[in-house]
Amino acid sequence: MERMQIEDAARPVPREGQVLIEGYTASLNPVDYKTGTSGVPGWTYPHVLGLDVAGIIAEVGPNVSQVKVSDRVVYHSDWREWGAFAQFTLAKVHMVVPIPDEVSFAEAVALPTAGFTAYQALHQKIPMHAVESILVHAGACGVGGFAIQLAKRLGKTVYTTASRHNHDLVRSLGAHYAFDYKEENWVERIMEITNGHGVDVVLDAVGSENATLSLDVIAYNGHIAHIAGAPDMSKVKPFTQVISSHEIALNAIHHQNDRKSEEVIVEIGEDMLDMV
Repeated sequence: MERMQIEDAARPVPREGQVLIEGYTASLNPVDYKTGTSGVPGWTYPHVLGLDVAGIIAEVGPNVSQVKVSDRVVYHSDWREWGAFAQFTLAKVHMVVPIPDEVSFAEAVALPTAGFTAYQALHQKIPMHAVESILVHAGACGVGGFAIQLAKRLGKTVYTTASRHNHDLVRSLGAHYAFDYKEENWVERIMEITNGHGVDVVLDAVGSENATLSLDVIAYNGHIAHIAGAPDMSKVKPFTQVISSHEIALNAIHHQNDRKSEEVIVEIGEDMLDMV
């Protein structure tokens, strides 16, 4: 990070299947400064950081007809490629999401990394139609804040962990119960409130240790979705809770070399922008 600086660079030229986005807004996510600190194998330097950009199409590559110059779009880029913290960003045309006129660039660019990740967990991994309650860890963070809103919108009972000074915030987003993970034993509190039943779903964006601890509050036939590290499932005795574990990794969608998989990002984006 100490070697980060602002420089001029040549304007990228879109190839077939690509567009050039003139960025009006970008969002800063933990993954941006974490990869900026540690780097990613395969990077060449200098490297431009930034996963999320919103702006207008400035140029289209050969044989691109799905979009046109001046279209408003938001894009979640591949962290292996040059990113969004620049005036111009190259994008795969089948992964840019059109922004409705009613939504600002700033509102749109706040969605992808955090919002799309929460959406992937709750709408594509977890059978939310079959559950009643969810514990969202780190409810005041990006992923957690979106997950609370999505779960509340689906009519679920929402529990969350957050620092006490963020309790008003997470309740305003839709949380029914908030626990200060620094001061409270949230495992005991949840089991007390639910009369020993537990919660049907846990969404963990903290880490493996926290995900493993969360296994103690998951009800029979429940689920855990993890973003920052998998739980130690050996802690669950066979033929007891019957827990399903789900890995959530939004940016991995770029790594499949499968256009059908990559196009899912547009489905997520269009639905979330419609909610906005």
